[in-house]
Amino acid sequence: MSALRITAVELFRAAIPMVAPFRIALGTVSQADYLFVRIDTDAGVSGWGEATPFSMITGDTQGTNLAAAVDLARLLLGEDPLDIEGRVDDMRRFLAFNSSARSAFDMALHDVAGKVAGLPLYALLGGSRRALATDRTIGLAAPERMAEQALELARSGVPAIKVKLGTTAREDVSRVDRIRAAIGGELPLRVDANQGWDFPTAVGVLTRLESSGIEYCEQPVARWDHDSLRRLRQRVSVPIMADESLFDHHDAFELLAGDCCDYLNIKLAKSGGIHTALQVNAVAEARGIACMLGCMMETRLGLTAAAHLASARRNVRYADLDGHYQLAEDPIGGGARWDAGTITLPDAPGIGAEVDPGFLARCERTRIA
Repeated sequence: MSALRITAVELFRAAIPMVAPFRIALGTVSQADYLFVRIDTDAGVSGWGEATPFSMITGDTQGTNLAAAVDLARLLLGEDPLDIEGRVDDMRRFLAFNSSARSAFDMALHDVAGKVAGLPLYALLGGSRRALATDRTIGLAAPERMAEQALELARSGVPAIKVKLGTTAREDVSRVDRIRAAIGGELPLRVDANQGWDFPTAVGVLTRLESSGIEYCEQPVARWDHDSLRRLRQRVSVPIMADESLFDHHDAFELLAGDCCDYLNIKLAKSGGIHTALQVNAVAEARGIACMLGCMMETRLGLTAAAHLASARRNVRYADLDGHYQLAEDPIGGGARWDAGTITLPDAPGIGAEVDPGFLARCERTRIA
């Protein structure tokens, strides 16, 4: 079989309003911005990916995604899309950082490969279709409002609830106490401070919450403060998960070599895509550390790709793949299905999800051929 070639790349700029403003310790989001990428090949096979920038974390925006994507498209034209490692290496060498833009291309390349092979992505990655359960997330709000939301989620049958924290110790402890009083003691809680605490505050809050049934705490301190992560892990019994501190496999190695955390949160928009996410998981697995597949505000396209990866790697113990619940519109055809906290993957070749043509007709588009 002769090598495939990339003949064109089409970029679609889109925005979707949130159901309601979503607040975390780093800021508030009212609209989710996207750049959808379609890679076309000379075999008539196309692959889809999405860039989901979250400027407070990834340092890029929809505008920088578009500018980067135009250059990446020109870089990849005429190349073999099935040589994913080669294409990822090309992108890494050409463009440092810009992880969410590179992730969109990586995702689309994997989609092409799965379609050419006739395999769903989880099988292409050498894994199986297994049961996945995701938590549901509650954004920052007044403690009583968060308790109301937690009770609604508990009644809907979710397997776990993720609670955004990261303000003052008094408010954050009150949030968890009220939630526990509302939902009882059985349902697991996961907390995420999004870098909102300093070391003394983190120690104080997590010490107070040690009897509250907390599965883990995500990124309690600043992303660069590995020393505080390490010391905090030694001081409290609540397991620590690195999120904003972790982008690629090099970060994973440094965090785990320093005994800084108990778990790693992999997100495609941070890692630059599936290829590097696999490397992150491999580093963690070699160290005996489990991972979670997390998300920003991806549509069901990006979430389905992440779910395929989670299904394919048994070292991925947790899933936080619920971003689409925050969106006022679902522009995706096919893809995974969510029932309360259960995710069912598609068996179609590749990712098994594409952007609805009617939605794309409303998007600004750029074609590079």
